[in-house]
Amino acid sequence: MKIPTITTSRLILRTFTEQDAEPLHHILGEGDVLHYFPNPNPPSLDQVQSLIARQLAHWQQHGYGWWATELRESQELIGWCGLQFLPEFVKTEVAYLLGKPYWGKGLGTEAARAAVQFGFETLELESILAIVHVDNAASRRVIEKLGMALIEQIPLWGIECYRYKVERATYG
Repeated sequence: MKIPTITTSRLILRTFTEQDAEPLHHILGEGDVLHYFPNPNPPSLDQVQSLIARQLAHWQQHGYGWWATELRESQELIGWCGLQFLPEFVKTEVAYLLGKPYWGKGLGTEAARAAVQFGFETLELESILAIVHVDNAASRRVIEKLGMALIEQIPLWGIECYRYKVERATYG
């Protein structure tokens, strides 16, 4: 399948390529970037290459996945954003990760909003989830700006998380 490219006012969400492995490896190695993830240890370059391959396979299997996220002005890779099928809930999650220099600028919200719109407008999903570590206040703010409602606090993947949800019928 051809993975669509989405352009927002400041970002380009595009297909991952092999050339993204090293810059993504650098981003995932930045201090605190993985702090709230189930495994906060930075992955090896081989693991990043496998992550990219798994995401490309996820696109083929589900018709959606994560995009490489870059700044429009410089075409610099700054992280990833997209939709992921969660077998634990048999639902789709919006997720995002940006390098530390790009935090607090509204870029996570801009990318996540584009992914949610793709999920509702193109894929016609009925609902989209977001999962966030209970202590990750910045990520919770992004999720809440998307109009997602807190459903519950749950242990998931070895950490305490909040689960949020938004319905297509009430989005926007």
